[in-house]
Amino acid sequence: MSEAEQVVERTEALAAPQDDRGGLTRGRRVVLAVVGGAALMAVGGLLATTLVKSPAQVAAETGPPVQGALTAEVERRVLAQTVVMRGTVVADQSVVVSPQGMRSGDGTGGAALVTKLPLKAGDPVTAGQLIAEVSGRPVFTLHGAQPMYRDLKPGATGDDVAQLQQALRELGHGTGGDARGVFGAGTKAALTARYRAVGYEPLPAVADGGAALRSAREAVRSATWAVEDASGPAGSSTGVGTGKGGGGATPSAATPPGPATPPGPGAPPGPGSGPSSGTGTGTGTGAGSAPGSGRELARARQALGEARSALAAAEAADGPMLPTAESVFLGSFPARVSSVGARAGSPVSGPVLTLSGGELVVEAYLKDDKRQLLRAGMAVVISSEVAGTDVRGKVAVVATERSAAQPAGPLPQQDAGQNPKGGGNGGTGGGGADSGYRMVVRADQPLPAGFAGQDVRLTIESAATDGEALVVPVTAVSAGADGRTVVTAVSAEGTQRRIEVRAGTSGDGFVAVTPAQAGALAAGTKVVIGVAPRETRGKTR
Repeated sequence: MSEAEQVVERTEALAAPQDDRGGLTRGRRVVLAVVGGAALMAVGGLLATTLVKSPAQVAAETGPPVQGALTAEVERRVLAQTVVMRGTVVADQSVVVSPQGMRSGDGTGGAALVTKLPLKAGDPVTAGQLIAEVSGRPVFTLHGAQPMYRDLKPGATGDDVAQLQQALRELGHGTGGDARGVFGAGTKAALTARYRAVGYEPLPAVADGGAALRSAREAVRSATWAVEDASGPAGSSTGVGTGKGGGGATPSAATPPGPATPPGPGAPPGPGSGPSSGTGTGTGTGAGSAPGSGRELARARQALGEARSALAAAEAADGPMLPTAESVFLGSFPARVSSVGARAGSPVSGPVLTLSGGELVVEAYLKDDKRQLLRAGMAVVISSEVAGTDVRGKVAVVATERSAAQPAGPLPQQDAGQNPKGGGNGGTGGGGADSGYRMVVRADQPLPAGFAGQDVRLTIESAATDGEALVVPVTAVSAGADGRTVVTAVSAEGTQRRIEVRAGTSGDGFVAVTPAQAGALAAGTKVVIGVAPRETRGKTR
């Protein structure tokens, strides 16, 4: 064996033991890892058995906790019982303008046609303003609370005439010497001025072109002439009679005979009724005159008086008129156009305009339970979530009868030939679903115009104590078997004692109490209102 082969053999012999030791090390590591994993799993299992419990085991380990007192402090304040509900801000008066039966300026009939609409929804409206034109005729506003129910013509009398006179005076048109409620010459002039101020001529009350007035004037003139004729001399007459034996003159039928002419010698009287004169053949002449008879003059004067009375009546009836379809009376101004229901050129088949006037109020409808709690005069807080403001007010009206819901909020009222849908006095129209008892709330100060149409929250004080009182939660008051009402006071040490009280006004979960013994209960005293889990309990005596 060569020397090189011997070196290689010794090297291999030295390397073999080192490879055996490396494999043994790796094996030991694997074994240790397996043993460690098993130990961890065993520990995890033990922990799981201590934390996870079955429902039966949980129920078995659960016991009733020791209960303690739940307390609240006695307060001294004004206690008010409140009712919270929703309401809608509407106008106090709403008028639906639907001018039916309009008569054109030339007196012709036909279907009413909207010819002009100068306003749009939301526009303000003032007294005396033109709001529409129908069939060429104006529709304008006037101030007054009483709706129009008839055409107002010269000679008319009544409260509606007085309202018209007042409305015209407010617009600067004086009514002269006309008595209140009498449509006379001054009211005629004022009404004519109002029509001309809006650019129109009024319709005549008597649509005959003035024929009746002309006829009355002609009758007065003729009667005047007849009196003059009956009062003056009737004239003279001359008669000539012929015939054998004499002649004579026949006097006028209206006058007595005049002075006679003596008859001629040997001539007998003529056959006429008047004296005769003549010679030979018996001819003669006569003449006479006298004032008219008293009977004819009296009759002529009576006819003249009747003619003058007829003329006065014709003159009183002649002049301008105010048709119901041409005026809209509103209780207060400025008003607003709530909606426009027509356009120029369309026939009048329904509401043309809806006007809202008067102050803004809040309208709500009550169910039976709340109706029994509320009455007029109660204080209210009106809260607008949109504006973020609160306004104080009072309940103005609580209806005693159930009413139907209105289709458009405010209580529409008839005027200017309109179709009524209600009234401003709390009445309601028919045809709507039953919505309860209507309640109206008025603010102490006028509501801003931006509140119109808003849904607001109403907080109504239905009851309140007279000044400050001791107040406790309702749950603090209990009644014993002897009928006494008591609260249970808790001292700082936890000792409880019962105090007899008299309960008063309640609201919002609290009740006002007055101790039977003065000074037995004071503000800040803790009273029991319930029980709660606690480690210790106070002693009761």
